[in-house]
Amino acid sequence: MLTCNHPVPPDRYNDRVEEHLRVTGFYHASQIGVVQNQKALVNALIERWHPDTHTFHLPIGECAVSLEDVALILGLPTDGLTITGMTMSSFSALEAECLHQFGVAPRKSECRGCCIKLTWLQDLKENIQLTDEISIQSIGQYSWGSACLAHLYRALCRASRYNCKEMDGPITLLLGWAWIRLPYLSPLPREPHSFPLANR
Repeated sequence: MLTCNHPVPPDRYNDRVEEHLRVTGFYHASQIGVVQNQKALVNALIERWHPDTHTFHLPIGECAVSLEDVALILGLPTDGLTITGMTMSSFSALEAECLHQFGVAPRKSECRGCCIKLTWLQDLKENIQLTDEISIQSIGQYSWGSACLAHLYRALCRASRYNCKEMDGPITLLLGWAWIRLPYLSPLPREPHSFPLANR
């Protein structure tokens, strides 16, 4: 189902959590509400995505989601260090990395190939608290917007394959971009002048 989790309402954040969200650059993204399932629009965009050029081919010409779109739609930071790392090619490599990063590793049943199921990560998130101030400060040094855009491009390329039946990735970014660039498809905004634009 193409939805995103509903955020914690702002009045339920304590001051410390809000401060950490602001320091790490995720405060605006944490304010984005639920995006309803829009399968028809997502499927139409995927059909027009060309993996070779990383652009949508529309009757009006080629267009693509840009880094500026990510900053305006999601409010994620787009400057800073790049987010890189090795690609896990086996369960044993994934297991070792999880042990190193989190101190716990998923079972094979909690993985699909060399990918971890989101349910395991959600359970992990509930049990691990980030309390190290140095770690919190370092999170804000990365260009999360660039990583988000790269993830969207990769997800669109995978979804455009003839045998693919589902799509992961930042669907909220894709839908927000489509509604801004193709306004005749967009729902009526609740707050026309809100930021990030995904809140509209």
